[in-house]
Amino acid sequence: MWVNVRAVRTLQYIAALLLVSILGCEGVIGESGGSPERDDVLKDPLDNVPVANARRLTREELDLTLGALLNTHRRFASELLPEDNQEREGFFLHWAFDNRYTHQAAEKVLVQAYETLAREASLDLVADEARRAALLPCEPSGPADESCFADFLRSFGRRAYRRPLTTDEVMRMMPLLDEATEENDFFAAVDLALRAFLQSPDFLYRIELGVELEDRPGVRELSGHEIATRMAYFLWGTGPDEMLLDLAESGTLSSSDDRRNIAALMLEEPAAIDQVERFHAQWLGFRQLPHSPELSISMRRETRALLERTIFENDAPYMDVFRATDTYLDERLADHYGMPAPTGEASFVPYEDPTRAGILAHGAVLGAFHTGGDTSTTRRGVFVRERLMCQVIPPPPPTVNVDDLPETHCKSELIEVHQQGACGGCHRLMDPVGWGLENFDLAGRFREHDSDKPECAIDGMGELDGTPFRGPRELSDILIGSGELEACTVLQVLRFALGREERPGDAEFLEELNEGRSGTNWTFRELLIDIVANERFAYVRDDEVEGE
Repeated sequence: MWVNVRAVRTLQYIAALLLVSILGCEGVIGESGGSPERDDVLKDPLDNVPVANARRLTREELDLTLGALLNTHRRFASELLPEDNQEREGFFLHWAFDNRYTHQAAEKVLVQAYETLAREASLDLVADEARRAALLPCEPSGPADESCFADFLRSFGRRAYRRPLTTDEVMRMMPLLDEATEENDFFAAVDLALRAFLQSPDFLYRIELGVELEDRPGVRELSGHEIATRMAYFLWGTGPDEMLLDLAESGTLSSSDDRRNIAALMLEEPAAIDQVERFHAQWLGFRQLPHSPELSISMRRETRALLERTIFENDAPYMDVFRATDTYLDERLADHYGMPAPTGEASFVPYEDPTRAGILAHGAVLGAFHTGGDTSTTRRGVFVRERLMCQVIPPPPPTVNVDDLPETHCKSELIEVHQQGACGGCHRLMDPVGWGLENFDLAGRFREHDSDKPECAIDGMGELDGTPFRGPRELSDILIGSGELEACTVLQVLRFALGREERPGDAEFLEELNEGRSGTNWTFRELLIDIVANERFAYVRDDEVEGE
């Protein structure tokens, strides 16, 4: 029996509606993420809504968007565009994500790359008879079929621009049909139209105009299509599908409760699992691994399996990601770690090493922050402070050359040298934390001494703010027990959603997200849904507040 999948999923959606301070290092560091003390005054959320911005699609978002629009697995953006700018100051890592819109300058080389991308993606599509036929909402009667071409412009433009095209926009592109008439090929016009769409700012940028509220100058309510776009790129990493666009046009997405229900359904889609993995890969640093392709695939599979089981299959407390006592192994990874191989196919296997637990024990995370071909206690310490606790480690003084280190035989000796002189204050905050993970090498394997130096023993006893620990398990326990990991997770997800660092005007938004998350039983799905359902999610404002 033929089933209209779009109609079924739309009905499912409808039925569900019944959604830093920079301080010195002598004992003090930048404050961790969190929320200010509440007062008893009922606050209007529209007093503080995010500032409007035009966010350019990242390479990853472009690849996913093009894949959906053109039914292709080719990653044109990754092939042809320069990498997105992820700001790093040496090994200082407080900003994790590739979507920071304040660092998205439209340089000439990028504009030229967009032109190449549009040409290559369009030619690839029109050369494939099956894919190009599927792209059209009609069967052209000939090269000059104006009605069919206009229907194509409207249907494709709605997906590409994530809103309906205006009559003027359609009419401005109709002369492209002259090219089809001259070449006696309807798809010559389709080719030119695709190139125009894929180079347009309306495609490459998420532009939010909204409608200004009469009683609140400078505050604008987003349109349904703009809200749909926010939801799709936050939860899926790609543009809204036809069903979400239909809901946008129905006015459904203006309701906080409706967004909550729709977001819950969106998180059932496979794209949501991929997006959650992308968030963690950027936050925890395992987008690219310094290992062989085969080993890297196994490590990524290990981490994805933990995230998928905890967040999607079990909808379990999010902190289980950090305190899991088993891990997902295939035969290659079990042999690599020196753990018992699973029986049959890859599966979850209990840790035998009592110092291992959760995602911080994964080779993907342990191999993320390194220097050269070995681990770095300093970088691992910065990772914990800045990525997991949302603290800010000030950069080294301009007179210090971080590459000009004294020669030492053992890493333990280097740590002692680090903690002397002008740099000692900061290194005393970083190196003891990294030393607590030093029993695990760059590939996540347990070791008792420095690489190729059996005389340089590693006791692996670290310390975080006066609390000793050894290995990922005890470190995770400290972070969870302090509450800083939970607060920082909320802040990192909000940064990812907004595409920028937090500002003073975001304090109430952050405060509301932290409400109810003082314990360890909240789930990651709840957090994502709460962001989408928050009333501020549907508004922007024009003016910058002081200090932003």
